[in-house]
Amino acid sequence: MYLKEGCSLLLKVHKPSIPFVLSTNPALDFGPQNDKNTVFIEESEVLKRLQNENDIAKALDYFKSISNSSSFKHTPLTYGIMIEKLGQNGEMDAVQYLLQQMKLEGISCSENLFICLIKSYSEAGAAEQALKTFYRIREFGCVPTVRIYNHLLDALLSENRFHMINPIYGNMKKDGLEPNVYTYNILLKALCKNNSIGGARRMLEEMWRKGCEPDSVSYTTIISFLCRYGKVKEARDLVSKFIPSVPVYNALISGYCREGKIREGLELLDEMMERCITPNVITYTILLNGLSDSSNIEFSLAILAKMFVCGCNPNTHTFTSLIKGLSLKGRLREALDVLIQMFSDGILPNEVTYNTLIHGLCSAGNIYDALSLLDKMEENGCLPNIRTYSTLIDGFAKSGDFIGASEIWNKMISSGCRPNVVAYTCMVDVFCRNSMFNQAYDLVRTMVKDNCQPNTVTFNVFIKGLCARSRVDWAMELFLEMERYDCTPDVTTYNEILDGLYKVENYSRAFELVDEMEQQEIKFNLVTYNTIMHGLCSCGKIEEAQKLVGRMIIKGIKPDTFTLNMLMHGYSKEGKFESATRLLESMSKVNLHPDMVSYSSVICRISEKIDLEAACVYLDRMINEGILPNASLWNYLVRNLVSKIGYVGTVDCMDVVLGSK
Repeated sequence: MYLKEGCSLLLKVHKPSIPFVLSTNPALDFGPQNDKNTVFIEESEVLKRLQNENDIAKALDYFKSISNSSSFKHTPLTYGIMIEKLGQNGEMDAVQYLLQQMKLEGISCSENLFICLIKSYSEAGAAEQALKTFYRIREFGCVPTVRIYNHLLDALLSENRFHMINPIYGNMKKDGLEPNVYTYNILLKALCKNNSIGGARRMLEEMWRKGCEPDSVSYTTIISFLCRYGKVKEARDLVSKFIPSVPVYNALISGYCREGKIREGLELLDEMMERCITPNVITYTILLNGLSDSSNIEFSLAILAKMFVCGCNPNTHTFTSLIKGLSLKGRLREALDVLIQMFSDGILPNEVTYNTLIHGLCSAGNIYDALSLLDKMEENGCLPNIRTYSTLIDGFAKSGDFIGASEIWNKMISSGCRPNVVAYTCMVDVFCRNSMFNQAYDLVRTMVKDNCQPNTVTFNVFIKGLCARSRVDWAMELFLEMERYDCTPDVTTYNEILDGLYKVENYSRAFELVDEMEQQEIKFNLVTYNTIMHGLCSCGKIEEAQKLVGRMIIKGIKPDTFTLNMLMHGYSKEGKFESATRLLESMSKVNLHPDMVSYSSVICRISEKIDLEAACVYLDRMINEGILPNASLWNYLVRNLVSKIGYVGTVDCMDVVLGSK
C-alpha cells in the first residue's frame, strides 16, 4: 500500500503520523549503573509476541518500544518477522526503512528474508522495485543464490516483464550459479507466455543436455501452451517421449476438447486407466465441459456416472459444466435439479454456477424464473456480479421490457456494482428496442464520462436499432462518429448499415458502401453476401446477383438456403421461371434443403404468371417432402383463383389444388 507523497512511511492507520525512529546508539549516562533493575527480554518471547499480534500497528509499536529500550537488541529473526508482517500488508516503504536499519546495525539479511522481501514486492505488483532492491543485495550482507534468483524471475514473470527476464538469467550465469528445475520451469513459462514455443522447446532440450531432468511442471507447462496455440498433435508427439503425469494428461485432454475432438479426449481417459494413472476431478471436469459445449449431454451424464463409480467426487466446476450443457440443450428443469442436488451433496454453487443457469433461463425467455434464481443466489450469500446483472438486462432487452431492465440496472448500481461496457451495451439495446434513441445516445456519452469506453459492439447494437426503425440517416451519422470514440467499424457494422439502406431502398448509397468495404479490406461474411444479395434482387439486378454467388464460392463461403431463396425470388419476380425451378432442383445437390420460402417463391409466381396446374406440381412436391403450406400460401392461392375465374368456380378449383393431399 503506497501513501500519498509527503505522508509518513508508517501505516495509514497512524493518525497523526508518527516518525519511524529506532534507537541505534545507546544514550550515554555517566551516572551509577544499576544492572540489577534491567529486565532483559528473551528473543523467543519477542518472536512469539510479534507472531501472535494480528494488528500490524500494535506489532509495529511493540517492535519500536523494545528497540528503544535497553532490555532487548533486535536480531535477524525479529527483524525478519517484522519485515514479513509489513510486507504482507503492503507497507513496502516501512520495509525499506527496516532494511536500512539492519544495515546500520550490521545485521546481515538472510536468504529467506530477502526471498520474503521479493514476494512482498511481487504481491504489491512492484516487481521492478524488487529488482532495484536486488541490485543492492550485497549492501545488506546477503549474496545472490539460485533460490533468490528464482523468486525474482517469478516476480518479473507475474507482471509479464519478459524483457527483464533474460538479462537476469544472464546475471545468474555470470554469478556462477547453475539453474535448477525451478529456474527452468519459470523460464519455460516465460517463453510460452511470450508466444515463443520454439524457444520453450529449445529450453527443454537444454535441460536434458545439462542433466536437469524436467519434472511434471516442466512438461505440463509446455504441453498446455502447445495445446493452447492449436498444436495438439505436436503436444501429443512430445508426450510419447516421456511418462506423462495426471496434469500433463489434463492439459492434453483440454487441448483436444478445445478443438472439439472429444473422442480423442475420451481415448486419453482410457489410456490413463490402462497405464494405472488415476484421473482426478479436473480430468473428468474438462471432459464433461467439452461434452457440454458440444451439446453431447448424454455422454456428459455418463462421465459423471463414471466419476462416482471410480470414487472421484465432483466439485462445483463439474456440476457447473453439467448445468451449462443442460441449459444449452434447453433442459432447464434438469439443470435446476442439478442445482438442488448440489445443495443436497453439500457442494455450494458459485457465481459462475448461478450465472450459467440465469443465462440459460434468460435465453429461453424465462426471465422471471431467472429473477427468482437471483433472489436464491443472494439468500445463499453468493453476491451477483456484473455478469449476472448484464445477463438479466440483456434478457429483459430481448423481451422488450424496458421497466424490468431499468429495475435491474438500478439494483446493480445500488449494490455498488460498477457497470462495464457489456452492461452499458445491453442497456443501449433496451433503449433502442423501445425506440428511445435519444436516451441511448445520452447513455453512450455517460459511458465516456464514467471512463467506460464504448466499443464496436455498442455502436453495432445502436446502429441495428436505428436501422430496424428506418432511422438510417441517424445510423449513418453514428457510423461516421465511431472514429471519435476510437472504435473501428467491423463487418457487422457494415452489414447493419447495408441492411438499413436496402430496406429504405437507398440502393446507390448501399452499393457505395460495398465499394468502401472492399477498399477498407473488410472481409465479407455470409451475412454480408446475403444482405447484398437481398439488395440486388430487390432492385432487379439479377445478373449481378448471379455473379455474387460465384464470388462467394470463390472466396470459400458456401451459400445457404437464404442465399438461394433470394436468387429464386429474384428469378421468379423477373419471370425467369426456368432459372428459378432449375435452382430449386439443384439445392439438394449442394446439401441444402428447400424450405417454405423456396417453394412459395416459385409456386406464387408460377400460379400468377402461368397457370395453377404448373404451380400444383411444386405444391405437390412440397407436401411430399413434408413441408406443409402455411396460411399465407393458401390465402395467396385462393385469392389468385378468385381473381382469375371468379367466386363461382373457386370450390372446384380448390379441389384441384387440394387433390394432391
